[in-house]
This record gives sequence, structure tokens and C-alpha cells, in this order.
Amino acid sequence: MDAHAPPTAAAAHDADHPSSGVYVKIGVVLFVLTALEVGLYEFTYGGHAGPAGQTLQPFFIPVLLLLSAAKFALVAMYYMHLKQDHRLFSGVFVFPLVIATVVIVSLIVLQAYHFAFARSG
Repeated sequence: MDAHAPPTAAAAHDADHPSSGVYVKIGVVLFVLTALEVGLYEFTYGGHAGPAGQTLQPFFIPVLLLLSAAKFALVAMYYMHLKQDHRLFSGVFVFPLVIATVVIVSLIVLQAYHFAFARSG
């Protein structure tokens, strides 16, 4: 094979994808994020909950949502190969998620607004 020959499509495709070491690092990060989620629960509501855990209770669900969103993003980018695929595929995947997030947050705000006036009225 000629060293100056253009790379084949398969070689170019393999060069775009991360190595197995990157997948191991992502797996370790996912493990750490999961351990943080479990630790947060144990510290806030579990057997190791104390006075500091009670102060974390208002932030429990938002922090869990942020941790799970980070895990979802890592899985989608690397294990579903969205990071290496064409931007159109990422847009087709992400756009409905953005719409769903806006709808869910809007419903939560609407419900909170409704209950605030139901109590006062």
C-alpha cells in the first residue's frame, strides 16, 4: 500500500471514533456520577442522614436531575456515537428533548402557580 495514498472510508471512519481508553474513562465518570447520586440519597434521606442532610433536602431533586442529565449526555454523545455523527442526527435527537423539557418545566410551573392560588383562594 502506498503511504501517500488517500485513506479509505473505513480508515477515516475508524479515525473519527474514540479509542477504547476513552470509553473506559467515560465508564469511570459514569460510575462516579452514579456513586454521587447514591451518596447524595444516603446523605440526605438514608441511614447516614443527619442535620446537614435536612438542609440538602430542598436541593435533592435538582441535583439528582443535573447528575442524571450529565450521565445522559455522556451516554448519548459517546455510546450512541452522536458526538461523531453528522450534526443533523444530533439535531434530530436533541430537538425533541428540548421540546419535551420545555413542556415538562412549563407544566411544573403551571402546577405550582395553580396550587399557590388554590391555597390562597
